[in-house]
Amino acid sequence: MEIILLEKISKLGDPGDLVIVKPGYARNFLIPTGKAIRANEENKAEYEQRKASLEKAESERKSSALELADKLKSLKISIPVPVSEEGTLYGSIGTREISDAINVHGLEVEKGTIRLPEGTLKELGEYQLDIELHPEVIQEISVTISAEE
Repeated sequence: MEIILLEKISKLGDPGDLVIVKPGYARNFLIPTGKAIRANEENKAEYEQRKASLEKAESERKSSALELADKLKSLKISIPVPVSEEGTLYGSIGTREISDAINVHGLEVEKGTIRLPEGTLKELGEYQLDIELHPEVIQEISVTISAEE
């Protein structure tokens, strides 16, 4: 299915790009979330009229992501968790717990933006994680998992 992207999508394209994707991806994700529109003659003409406002909105999203990245840069996240007598965690730490720990500091980070390349965190220690705030803005943060007292 041929679509017009309305915002930058990693590994797919930039706003205004005419791309071909699988029909299910377009119908079930890209179009309902407002990230793309069908590429017919009417939509192509309408997109050309809306292009300036869409580019402005995209630059505003990027600038707000850069501001959030600056705030996250100096943030040290510490998550105290209950551990067994051997020092192992009861369970694991995932994106939801990390997102909640960041949100406590007054910064809004969605759990879907946190990248855990090796899966959930299952041991005590310090970890370096990436947060994809925008397709062009990825910030590394330090997360420390410590034993609860």
